[in-house]
Amino acid sequence: MKFSVLSYFILFFSLVVGLKSTYAQQTTYVIVHGAWGGAWQFKKTANELEKEGHKIYRPTLTGLGERYHLADTSIRLQTHINDVINTILFEDLTDIVLVGHSYGGMIITGVADSLPDRIKKLVYLDAILPDNQESVLSLMVKPDGDNGLLKFEKDGFIIPFWVKDERKFPRDVPHPLKTITDKINLRNPKREKIPATYILTYEDNKAMDKDDFYPFYAKAKKRHFKTVELISDHNPQIKKLKELVDLLLQEK
Repeated sequence: MKFSVLSYFILFFSLVVGLKSTYAQQTTYVIVHGAWGGAWQFKKTANELEKEGHKIYRPTLTGLGERYHLADTSIRLQTHINDVINTILFEDLTDIVLVGHSYGGMIITGVADSLPDRIKKLVYLDAILPDNQESVLSLMVKPDGDNGLLKFEKDGFIIPFWVKDERKFPRDVPHPLKTITDKINLRNPKREKIPATYILTYEDNKAMDKDDFYPFYAKAKKRHFKTVELISDHNPQIKKLKELVDLLLQEK
């Protein structure tokens, strides 16, 4: 079959328009994992989002995951905030959806305070939602005064007591204590203008308001965040992957 010059031009034009359309619909997600974890926890999440044509970055925080060899008692909360700030700056990312899971809520809040103009939306995934000068330790204190974290402190780290086999990879690893006790410094009111979503996960056999992260969900409601409830344990990226991916796709 012979093609005329006009046919080739039409085909080329259609391909270019199609590529531009696909690119225009592409969203850049930066996903920040929680305490003890690593980027490995969101590998499957990233794979599913990438199948839909999106770009995913999963920075691993210093001393955790595959960067466990850098574990040191000098690692601070700001170290982890800088890990994500520098990922965004050195990859020259803009218009991003910044997702923080659990402890990652502390990190994305600090990043948003530093780089509000590069962030399209914040997504708190069953995450800590801090105010200025609050710490993980102060926010996670139980009603009886038992913070539940320092009991597992050893040599400057919070030990993941649930890990039974330290020869297995990937796995959770000890988390630097100072990142838990440091207070976050928030100075930029532009952070508060970024659209935000809070996804609360709670287990089916437990009242939603009894969940450890419910107070942050309630705070998000007061701030007029979009709020979503998902029946799951604290790690939907493992147990409720499809449901989580569907929710993240709605945030693009």
